[in-house]
Amino acid sequence: MPDKLIAEIENRRDALIALTQDLVRIPTLNPPGDNYLEICEYLANRLKKSGFQIEMVRAHGAPGDSDTYPRWNVVARREGNSLGECVHFNSHIDVVEVGRGWTTDPFGGALIDGKIYGRGTCDMKGGLAASIIAAEAFLAVTPTFSGAIEISGTADEESGGFGGVAYLAEKGFFSPSRVQHVIIPEPLNKDQICLGHRGVWWAEIETHGEIAHGSMPFLGDCAVRHMGAVMHEMERSLFPALAQKRTEMPVVPEGARQSTMNINSIHGGEPVQPEGYTGLPSPCVPDSCKMVIDRRFLIEENIDDVQQEIHQVLQTVQSQRPDFRYDIREIQRVLPTMTDKSAPVVQTVAQAIGQVLGRDPRYVVSPGTYDQKHIDRIGRLSNCIAYGPGILDLAHKPDEYVAVDDMIDSAKVMALALHQLLCPTAQTLD
Repeated sequence: MPDKLIAEIENRRDALIALTQDLVRIPTLNPPGDNYLEICEYLANRLKKSGFQIEMVRAHGAPGDSDTYPRWNVVARREGNSLGECVHFNSHIDVVEVGRGWTTDPFGGALIDGKIYGRGTCDMKGGLAASIIAAEAFLAVTPTFSGAIEISGTADEESGGFGGVAYLAEKGFFSPSRVQHVIIPEPLNKDQICLGHRGVWWAEIETHGEIAHGSMPFLGDCAVRHMGAVMHEMERSLFPALAQKRTEMPVVPEGARQSTMNINSIHGGEPVQPEGYTGLPSPCVPDSCKMVIDRRFLIEENIDDVQQEIHQVLQTVQSQRPDFRYDIREIQRVLPTMTDKSAPVVQTVAQAIGQVLGRDPRYVVSPGTYDQKHIDRIGRLSNCIAYGPGILDLAHKPDEYVAVDDMIDSAKVMALALHQLLCPTAQTLD
């Protein structure tokens, strides 16, 4: 049976290429959330042909959801011939902005030297296509199986996943009574199993001042200078301390095995004028400056300590600057998560990688979060991994691509995992 599955997937190479190209040519940019309904309907029509039952779910009230940009998700389920466990493949449908520096059409899906180019090819429409081909091949070769297969295309992973997997998890779609194994085909390389991710704490810091005429700044209080003092203290005390914190989590790349913080944005004073504005700025002392920080922390760290480090920076600055006033607002928090290597989905995919690639997998942890956080935190389902084709370093870059051979190999691994999990009797006979 494994040999038949592998041959079936190899025979579907052209279908895999065409499916990936079709998905890339639907520009599902987030923000703002373009064409979510279109791509969900495309997936629904495709999967109906293989006997999947379809649910279209709009995340009413989720961040970003509006009548102009509704947050649509599609969940497809194919029941087997007898009771058993459910294997769920979850992929996000949204892609990030195009950016500059492309030499190919970012939504053209061009096939060049065995690679498909376009925004979202690697992250993660190639993985979505591979999971669909894997399921279709499995159903063609194994029409009789136990349990169920689910495939979902979900919204907004690139902006936190609250209109996608988080919403579905709250509605019970990832309840352990419904789903037992989850594979997220994120681009972590075809020979690696991603067990989880670091934690994240986002916050906005605002320093306050007093507006005055720019020719008489001594009559005001510059909020930007206050923020400069905050940045100086971060450089002096916080960043060196973070560099000393190391984890036993197998985070890749190596630089992410320490605690990190990124200053995501900073703005103070007069608002940025729209493009094409030719006037001059007005001479004012800025009375507000805002900074957004993106703090990534380790499984060995406590979220309360992570927050206290930032408060300590602000309190130190306050002790040095009598007029220093500030506010801090939490934007989001996600705790680190890591599935145990002994979990059934880990063991099954590892065995399949050995069959397809002839070597043991490498176990890694992602430097950034992905939708496993919602499956774990809300769905209370710990038997979840990320596994899929593509090179993580290409995500969000110009000339993003996914190699067709990598998609084929990943599809073989996914199909063999389905066979092992949903055909236990056949597995024993093999």
